[in-house]
Amino acid sequence: MDCKRSQVLNPVRVKALETWLRNTNIRLIQVNGQRRYGGPPESWNGPLPGARCEVFISQIPRDAYEDLLIPLFSSVGPLWEFRLMMNFSGQNRGFAYAKYGSAAVATEAIRTLNGHMLEPGCCLSVRRSTEKRQLCMGGLPAVTQQEQLLQVLRGLVEGVERVSLKAGPGIEGVSAIVVFTSHHAASMAKKVLVEAFKKFFALSVSIKWQSSGKPSPNDPLTPQKVFLPCATKPPCLIARAQPSVPPSALPSPFLRLQIPLPPGFFSVPHPTTLDRPPHYP
Repeated sequence: MDCKRSQVLNPVRVKALETWLRNTNIRLIQVNGQRRYGGPPESWNGPLPGARCEVFISQIPRDAYEDLLIPLFSSVGPLWEFRLMMNFSGQNRGFAYAKYGSAAVATEAIRTLNGHMLEPGCCLSVRRSTEKRQLCMGGLPAVTQQEQLLQVLRGLVEGVERVSLKAGPGIEGVSAIVVFTSHHAASMAKKVLVEAFKKFFALSVSIKWQSSGKPSPNDPLTPQKVFLPCATKPPCLIARAQPSVPPSALPSPFLRLQIPLPPGFFSVPHPTTLDRPPHYP
């Protein structure tokens, strides 16, 4: 039997999901092509997930939903988060991510549920998630300064942990390695940064996943002098305006940056301050 099945929505499975949600009071949030539970759930009282706490689940039947998957993956331990990738049709895309409070529970999920037959002819594949957290950002101006870039990125997207700059032969302009607190934060940033820099700064930057080589996932990142530690509160910045960008078109995150910037890099001519820079949509 083909686990993908037909592209037609199965009303019986949809009804079962709706009934399960009513009976359990579980809340699912759908955004950017994925439906999320937890992160963490309201009842969570365990540790925050670290490295190797997430598993990648594939070979999911397209008409199988959280009413089948969340109880199954909760059977090995409490779920911190569960994300099911969705199509516009209402069917799932055949894969999901489950995150636990510890690497040991994630290992047990792989051992127990890899090859599990969810329904006749459809066996799940469960393995460790790669959880990439680093993006390579290219095409930055040669005058780019590391601390300034770090602060601007934190005004645009969530979860920026640290930044390092690199330049040299074969590198056009300046490139940056941006490290995020999670794969999800890096993935969301990858979706918006190119357009944000083009729209607000007239900069054509490139964004791609950065290969982290083959270090042990249990090893922390080696501290380097070019890395900046994560601040407890995003700094504030007001930058010089460029005539080509009207104030009404500028994003509010930059209204709080209050440090000198390289000429022509950013453009925000408004002195308004906010309690906290909002996330770029």
